[in-house]
Amino acid sequence: MSYTFYIVDVFTRDRLAGNPLAVVMESDKLADALMLAIAGEFGFSETVFLHAPQDAKHLASMKIFTPKMELPFAGHPTIGAAVVLGLKKRVSAIRLEQQIGVVTAVMEKINDRTGNAVFNLPKLPERLGPARPAEELAAALGLEAGEIGFEGFEPGVWSAGVPFTLVPIAHAQVLSKIRIQRRGWRDVFEAGAGFVFVFAPGSAAAGYHFIARMFAPAAGLDEDPGTGSAVAAMAGLVAKSGAYGDGGHALVVRQGVEMGRPSTIELQVRIDGGKLVHAAIGGDAVILAEGRLDPPV
Repeated sequence: MSYTFYIVDVFTRDRLAGNPLAVVMESDKLADALMLAIAGEFGFSETVFLHAPQDAKHLASMKIFTPKMELPFAGHPTIGAAVVLGLKKRVSAIRLEQQIGVVTAVMEKINDRTGNAVFNLPKLPERLGPARPAEELAAALGLEAGEIGFEGFEPGVWSAGVPFTLVPIAHAQVLSKIRIQRRGWRDVFEAGAGFVFVFAPGSAAAGYHFIARMFAPAAGLDEDPGTGSAVAAMAGLVAKSGAYGDGGHALVVRQGVEMGRPSTIELQVRIDGGKLVHAAIGGDAVILAEGRLDPPV
């Protein structure tokens, strides 16, 4: 049996930019071990497998695999799957069953191959605990301890479904200096499951509020060009920082520049009484290719 798949570039309207994703359609008959092997074959940061939903009111159930593990939730797979389904099924509201719960995305068609999708976080981010001392974080990233943190933003472990160690740094120029140190990586970032999101203040004049990089060597990803689940986790730290007052804020995170795959991630937050009460992730996606997958029987 063969399966239709699409390759989608997410968090961009430009083909061969953003974060690539494979979306495998109608894959109910594939076992988890085979899906993991297929994800490894594609070699992207994530591959999505769409199944028939358990609830007929929903459009699909989805499973998300990195080359090494299954994830309960991820941002760029949600955006990419929503755009593919929205364009192919000609619908604008896409309800997706994920391990974390039902995620509802709203898709706006840009053209026959491109769309924009936005979804509310099914789970608001929570702080799981502190990060390791700045000296240890800096050493693992090839930086100096004095380059960690900036006003209102302190390192910590946050999760909106997937835990990340969030590491704010004072200047965007420092991002290009990062050289991950594999030895001891899991010891330093154990609380964040080895997923590390490093970000700095951006340039509002250039159209983005933060610029970031994400590293997850333990998941088979030395670096990821666009990480919606990390930005979702970061929403909690944005609210906690006090940098943004009560009300709604539309923020933009730029990622993937150092990889030559620039990604633009939209983050919507609403703060009430200094606390985060709502958050959403959005972005563009463009279909690059489609084909047939013939896995072993």
